[in-house]
This record gives sequence, C-alpha cells and structure tokens, in this order.
Amino acid sequence: MSVQPGWYVDPADPETRRYWDGEGWLGAPIPVDATPPDGPPPVEPPPVPVTPVTPVTPAAPAAPAAPGPAAPGWSPHPAPGPQPGHGPQPGQGPQPGPGWGPQAGPPGWPPYGVPPGWAPHGGPPGWPGRPPEPRPHGQALAGYGQRFAARLIDFGLVFALNALVNGWFVWRWVQEWAPYWRELLRRAARGDTSTEGMPVPSEQAGLLLVVILVIATALWLAYEVPAMAAGGQTVGKRVMRIRAVPLAADQPLGFGRALSRWTTLGMPTLLWYCAGLGLLLQLVDALSPLFDHQLRQALHDKRAQTVVVQVPRTTGAATQNDSNQPSGETP
Repeated sequence: MSVQPGWYVDPADPETRRYWDGEGWLGAPIPVDATPPDGPPPVEPPPVPVTPVTPVTPAAPAAPAAPGPAAPGWSPHPAPGPQPGHGPQPGQGPQPGPGWGPQAGPPGWPPYGVPPGWAPHGGPPGWPGRPPEPRPHGQALAGYGQRFAARLIDFGLVFALNALVNGWFVWRWVQEWAPYWRELLRRAARGDTSTEGMPVPSEQAGLLLVVILVIATALWLAYEVPAMAAGGQTVGKRVMRIRAVPLAADQPLGFGRALSRWTTLGMPTLLWYCAGLGLLLQLVDALSPLFDHQLRQALHDKRAQTVVVQVPRTTGAATQNDSNQPSGETP
C-alpha cells in the first residue's frame, strides 16, 4: 500500500513535519505544531553559483631610471605591468581546471558535489530515508506484543466459558479414553509394546469430541463477533488498548465484517478432529502478522480488510493537535 502525498511527521526528526509527494520528501521541514499549508510547499529556486572575484591591484608606477645608454634593440620607454596574455585579467577570478564545473566537481555533477541522480540528502534515487510508519486514520499500528497479549486474555476467557458449559462433555470423553491410557501406561512400565487386547473406546467417544468442538466454536463465536461488530474490541483488546478498524473508514466493523474476520481464525476449531489440522491453520494465522511489515495484518485482517490500531491515551489538547493531521496520516 503506497504512502499518499501529504504532510507527515519526519521520522528522522519527530519535532518537525515535512511534505511527502509519494516518492520522497519535498521542501524544507516545518515545526510539528505549525499548521501545514494546503498542498505541497512552494518550489525553492536552485542556488545560483557565485564565482568569487579577485580584485586586481594596479601596479605601482616605476621610478624613473637614470638616463643612460639603452641596449641595442630595447625601447627607451618600456611599458610597466604584466606582459599581454599573462596573469589575471581585470574583473576575473581564478579559473577552474579544464573540464571541471564551477563547484569543483566533475562535468555533469550538480552543485555541492552530489552525484548525478542522487537525492539531496545523499541517498540513492527514490530513497527519501526511512519511510514513515503507516498510521491508518491517524492512529498508530498495534504492536505484535499487544496483539498477542490481547489474544491470550481472550483465549483465557473463552476457556473459562468452556469449563462451565463444556465441562460435563469433556469429563465424559476422558472417561471413555481412561481405560485405554491406563492399560497403555501399565504395559509401558513392563516394557510390553504389544497392542493386542487393548480396551477400545466406544463410538460415543467420537461423538462426544464432535459435540465438544461444536460447543467450543459456538462459545468463541458468541464471545468475539458481537463485541467486534459493535466497537472493534474484545475484553483482551480493551485491556491492551487496541482495536480493529476497517481500512476504508474509521467506523465500526459491523456484523458481516466481524464475522468474516472471525471465521478465518475461529472456524478451523472444528478441524481439530482431523489430526489437529485446525490447530495448525490457526497457528499460521496467528503468526502471519510477523511477515506483514507494512500494516501488520493477519490473514483474518486481510480477508475482512481490517487493521488493528492503538487506542489513543490522551485527550483534550492532544486531540486538538491531532485534528491538524490530514485525514489518513498515512494510508
């Protein structure tokens, strides 16, 4: 996602603000608390090279020589001063070496010795320094640690709900498998690796596992989707002061977008029955923000076109200062 042109805080100097034209910084910086003008700054005229002028001191008049016989072929009144074609001419300074420009650089180099095609700051073409970090709707992106801690809090709450609602089904499922595991441990202690005569769980064990996963998925859906649809925050996100917002506008997600976001991460819970395939898919989704260096979007964020941002802590004067930021500090 490209950074749109506008006035942004200079990452190299947070006390100043500069204009970003989509490819590089343009113009001189202004104080960060100053109101930026509409549009880009006026183009500054290039500096005019000034050639130093060396004043020519007129030669002192020569003292009259005593009259005497002149050498054969010499003029009786020699002209004082330098001979024609030698020395500096009036109104001119020292001349540069042949083929070099007025700023002591090779031919074709711009003023001040900057190599051709390089930006004035000394970097390669198109490198304005470190690009500013995206700020969707003027808010900073949530950090990886904040998102991980919020997800752990939410998982803890959903687990507590499952302990209350799903506890009896889990206990029955454990009872179905308990004879098998006890016999397996007893044979392992004797060094017996045979599997003949092992107690086999009944068909009810498979049905119980399906019921457990369906209830767990439904509880997670009921916990997360309504809260995200209304305000973009679960309990964990409120504690960590982060929230999910649409990329298009700073507004509530709505039920459809919140459901689309959750299904990418929550629905694979039903596939835990398939040798843990669902758990693997959820792990990939949870780690995906680490590989998105632009907006730190997880796979469920990309599907629902959302991004997770930090909730501002300050109000009042700080909010008024933020109002000077153009809409969408960076895309």
